[in-house]
Amino acid sequence: MGAPTTLATLRRALANGAPAIPESERPRRRHPLEAAGLVLFSCLQSLHSCLNRSVKRAMARDKVKRNVVELCAVPAGRPGRPSKALTLVQAEAVLKAAEGSSMYAYIVVALLTGARTEELRALTWDHVFLKGRPEANPPQPPHIAVWRSVRRGGDTKTRKSRRTLALPSRCVEVLWAQFEDQGWDRLAAGDDWEENGLVFASAVGKPLDATNVRRAFRVALKDAEEINAEEWTPRELRHSFVSLLSDSGVPLEEISRLVGHSGTAVTEEVYRKQIRPVIQTGAVVMDGIFKRDLKP
Repeated sequence: MGAPTTLATLRRALANGAPAIPESERPRRRHPLEAAGLVLFSCLQSLHSCLNRSVKRAMARDKVKRNVVELCAVPAGRPGRPSKALTLVQAEAVLKAAEGSSMYAYIVVALLTGARTEELRALTWDHVFLKGRPEANPPQPPHIAVWRSVRRGGDTKTRKSRRTLALPSRCVEVLWAQFEDQGWDRLAAGDDWEENGLVFASAVGKPLDATNVRRAFRVALKDAEEINAEEWTPRELRHSFVSLLSDSGVPLEEISRLVGHSGTAVTEEVYRKQIRPVIQTGAVVMDGIFKRDLKP
């Protein structure tokens, strides 16, 4: 019998990828590929890994003589849509186009803090400190506590993802406006208002789902210069955050901390297209050691 975590992973993989599992036992929201009758590559990987570990343990207990799972290879999945990042000019165009829309505050905070879309959708006002804590020692500037997400269980993606981020002045400005606008929405909704304490919510206070955010995001971008709104998604604001910091010379270690990664290796793997080559120490030192006059 496998460990509880292994069994849970196996059940989740089967629930996501096997059509024989009863509908009542599947996750509430299924991936579009699964709805189309396709098995997700990540589900196959999870299933293969769980079976491989289980058979290895059985071999250690002399229950089986051979691990046939190792003879099987997980087929390659279809390539996903490559992510991209906004340039500074494009980012300014996006902010200008979104101003005055219902998504303006969301876009500003996402782009200027690098928070994940599932973290912003779960952000509550009790984790927003627009005045900071000047009485603290040392004084704390305006900040948000990114401690929750809309993932199952409400926790962030990883333990390192729980972080407290100082807010740029533009974020402070738009969040004060968001707080005021939400007050008017609450009055307009009357008895229909559903209080969840969310910073980003519907006109009646209900949580936003990924589809709501993506649709509103594209509407907000429709007038942005040199931007095709249909080609962009909210999560690419986070990619743009990484790219803009990297272009400005911010060290990879600091970027990794800001985006809530467990280490720089994760940041380099996930955002390899957005990060500029920064490991220049060896080249600089060697140029100094082996000085050579370059020919014109």
